[in-house]
Amino acid sequence: MSENMASYIDHTLLKPEATREQIITLCREALKYNFYSVCINPSYVKTAVEILENSDVKVCAVVGFPLGATTSAVKAFEAREAVENGAAEIDMVIHIGALKDGDKDYVLRDIASVVKSAVGNTVKVIIETGLLSDEEKKLACLLAKEAGAHFVKTSTGFGAGGATPSDIQLMRETVGAEFGVKASGGVRTPDSARAMIEAGATRIGTSSGIKIVESW
Repeated sequence: MSENMASYIDHTLLKPEATREQIITLCREALKYNFYSVCINPSYVKTAVEILENSDVKVCAVVGFPLGATTSAVKAFEAREAVENGAAEIDMVIHIGALKDGDKDYVLRDIASVVKSAVGNTVKVIIETGLLSDEEKKLACLLAKEAGAHFVKTSTGFGAGGATPSDIQLMRETVGAEFGVKASGGVRTPDSARAMIEAGATRIGTSSGIKIVESW
């Protein structure tokens, strides 16, 4: 197992049927393998925080998930509550339709509202690359950066497509060297994880983290 690889991974369980016991197991696995974080739905943040207390594993909550089409006020409330409950990171979904409409002001305000509510905690912006043209991907990345977020992320894992090295490279080129890029959606093997990191990813969102690090 590679400790270095484990430090890239957000150990993820976002299925709607996920139970509290499965979240507890996820957290215990994250402790065992020293993953960077667990990525979960907001209702389980308190549970995860209790399990991970006094460890280096962070709790990441999704917001506006998985469609991104809730209002900015709802996303901001979700983010604020998640942080109050102990989440250290927020993965929010942009309003994809607004982006495709070319409504840059809406998308910018939407992201900024979550950044403000996260009060300094890391915000990753899920752009759902499988639904976007390259120009739209670039625009989404630039708006995320302008709004004060810390990462751009490829996918929810619930939409069309998933992470690809070419998209990671495009995102990295757009946001520059210092901004975070998270590959998520279909990253299930050591080879695919390696390809994402080589393309510029600084974080990997996956439910296959154990398989990846044990085969690294």
